[in-house]
Amino acid sequence: MPKDLFQRRICLKHGASFGDCLVLRDMRLSLFDYQLQQSAIAQKPSSPRDHSRLFVYHRKNRKIEHNKFFQITKYLKKDDVLVFNNSKVFPARLYGNKESGGKAEVLLLRNLTDCDWECLLKCRNPKIGLKLRFKRGLLAEVIERINAKTWRLQFNHQKGHFYSILNKIGQVPLPPYIKSTAKQTQLKKQYQSIFAKFAGSAAGPTASFHFTKQLVRRIKKIGCQFEFLTLHIGLGTFEPVNTKKIEDFKIHEEWLTADKKTINRLWKAKQAGKRIVAVGTTAVRGLETIFHDYPNQPRRAFSNFTNIFIYPGYKFRFIDAMITNFHLPKSSLIMLVSAFISRGKTLQLYKNAIAKKYRFYSFGDAMFIK
Repeated sequence: MPKDLFQRRICLKHGASFGDCLVLRDMRLSLFDYQLQQSAIAQKPSSPRDHSRLFVYHRKNRKIEHNKFFQITKYLKKDDVLVFNNSKVFPARLYGNKESGGKAEVLLLRNLTDCDWECLLKCRNPKIGLKLRFKRGLLAEVIERINAKTWRLQFNHQKGHFYSILNKIGQVPLPPYIKSTAKQTQLKKQYQSIFAKFAGSAAGPTASFHFTKQLVRRIKKIGCQFEFLTLHIGLGTFEPVNTKKIEDFKIHEEWLTADKKTINRLWKAKQAGKRIVAVGTTAVRGLETIFHDYPNQPRRAFSNFTNIFIYPGYKFRFIDAMITNFHLPKSSLIMLVSAFISRGKTLQLYKNAIAKKYRFYSFGDAMFIK
């Protein structure tokens, strides 16, 4: 058998395009790089939210369309199932002082127990036993070093009271590429989707930012089904892949939950041939984790960490389409999109979007890949 034909068969078996499979043996990080002007990075959301632009890519005929997001109803059909991440961004950045008076900055990443959190800690000479003071009587003690980057902090209040204080003194941890001058009260509204329900994310499920209540009503009138899972997004979502070969990269974990009724409705919808539209890469990640052995029927609710890393060569098991924003170069998110439509096509579409002056990243415009 000719070598290229053998490679093609291997590629199709694993759900990747032939062009991507030629580099599967040497999936270099540099292959996912592209150049973007600083002016293309959106610094605030569109107003109204659903008036952001919409880049539509039809996978079957490779057709591209340019539209406004509120016209996404043109591309949806009865019985489509839209799956959202309803995690809520919380004000995870705290500014305080050490007992000595030195300044300290804490970024909450993950709730470990009622009082304990995994955190990034920025101060001079951090160490176990260090005590920190914040406004409103909030106190913390460093009790463990988890890894090279994070520490375990124990606070003096449990979840309910802790979140109450946090909502008063915490700040929204915006992505580093957004230099907003807006007040915190305004940012807490801007950097949140209308579906936000369960607090736990340090970063927003940005594909959901484009939806308004009015647009949701219009979509439901078509006959689309809405479903929700909860995936708490950590700051690892912005972390660039830092290994020369992407398969060597250890991706971040994120907590994922979905109840049994939701899982069974999704399974039945897929079995009935309905199109599963994941709204955002976190919804993609959640669905592909929960239904990793589809078409076997799930039997119970899901509540666990996911560390699934989706890049070219991955075979999608559950989703049929996705709504997503434009992602950072060399990020795990652009690799996920590349797995869905191929690396070459992704970079080609991004090049087109840049030429058409689309707005990029968290507050930017949207893509519908169908």
